[in-house]
This record gives sequence, structure tokens and C-alpha cells, in this order.
Amino acid sequence: MASVRKPSLSPVSAAFSRSLGFVSDLLLPRRCISCGTVVEGEGALCASCWPNIRFLSRPHCECCGFPFEFDHGAEARCAACYRDLPLYERARAVFRYDDASRQALLAFKHSDRTDVAPAFAGMMAQAGSELLADADLIVPVPLHRRRLISRRYNQSALLAQALAKITAVVAVPDLLVRTRATPSQGGLGAKARERNVAGAFAIRQSRSAQLTESRVLLVDDVLTTGATVSACTKVLLRGGARAVDVLTLARVVRPTTE
Repeated sequence: MASVRKPSLSPVSAAFSRSLGFVSDLLLPRRCISCGTVVEGEGALCASCWPNIRFLSRPHCECCGFPFEFDHGAEARCAACYRDLPLYERARAVFRYDDASRQALLAFKHSDRTDVAPAFAGMMAQAGSELLADADLIVPVPLHRRRLISRRYNQSALLAQALAKITAVVAVPDLLVRTRATPSQGGLGAKARERNVAGAFAIRQSRSAQLTESRVLLVDDVLTTGATVSACTKVLLRGGARAVDVLTLARVVRPTTE
């Protein structure tokens, strides 16, 4: 996958940029998004919190990315995908959503820690490299305008835009629209989540031509039951997308019978 070539800065501009960065680090030092410890560079997590994060990798379900304890073969699927194959083709996530990762996710989502979006996107680019290699468009799960106004940013859109900056894939943050303000999914079961988001998404008509025959990478922060990404996938496929893959920062991993 080709990378986008960035124009180089002049020596004076580069020196000025480094000076600004140095002053910024002194006045507003970067802190671990989980515990608040000062960290170096662009990392979102400190050396103490990093080992507690349970990163996801193979072996896993080739469809939804559910982690397996043992390798079941290249095309293995989990029991849930055998029972009810999702509308999307593949889903991948960086790490488990659990006690160790929850604080980092909540800080990014609700506490204005938008500065960590590039670091998180870098992790997502690695975890979803096979999906990004096939993608034509990166599309985030949208927020309803009321929630966007109250929160001031859509964390999924920030991740999508950051992913676009480090890959050759185009992000279209406003392709999907949330047509009604749904209650929070927190505390709802799988069926209730499906009912909650049913019919809640639509394609922005001015973007519909971009969608035709495109392979879409749908981006969200957390995959729980899959109700939200499934509702979005249904709309994208009806709107003309060739296929949809899903990439999230985290996913809930509940015990299951394989």
C-alpha cells in the first residue's frame, strides 16, 4: 500500500517547528491517557500501563476477529459467525475492552483527549493492515448532531482521519449520517441494541456517488455486540458499496462456546 509523500520543510521552518514543539512539551507535557503519567513522544500509554493492555492478534475468527485460544485453521470462524454470519466481511480490533483499557477509551471519548488519535490510529493501521490494503474508503460511524454539539467531536471520525493521514486511503467523515438521536447503548442487551439503532443511519446524498462499488472500511471506537456496525453496514451495502470491513480500537470479548 503506497504512502502519501509529505512536502519537506526548509531548515529554518523545521527548526522553528522543533522549537514550538519543545515549548509545547514544557508547558503542556503529554500524559498517559490511562493513568496521567508524563510520557515521551506521541505515545498514548506509559510504560506501566502498556503491558496491561490485552492486544488482539491471531489466532482469531476470520470473520469477526473474535480471539481463539488455539489455532483452528486459516479460515476458521467462531460459533456466533457460523450461526449468524454478519453483513460485514471482516472485523478487526487493536485490543480488548476491559478494566485495563476502559479508562483510556473513556478519556479519549469523553475527556477531550483528542491528542491521542494519531497514536491510536497507528495501532489500528497495524491491526487492520489487511483491511486497509483492500479499502477504497474509510468511513466513521457518525454521531447525531445533538451529541456532536454536546461532545464537540466524533472520536470515530478523528480515528478515520488520522488513519487516512498515514495511509493512501481516502477518509469520508460525513458519508454516513445519524438520522435520529438514539439513547446510549450502554447497559442494553444484544437485541435491545439492534432495536435501538435500527433505521438510525443513512447515506448523505451528496456523497452517494463515492460509495458506488467501493470497498468501505467502517471505523468505530469499540465493538460490543456489533449492532451499530451492522446497522451501518446494511445502509452502506444498500447504498452501493461492494463490501464493508470493520476496524475498531477495542472490542468486548465475552466468553463463548466455539
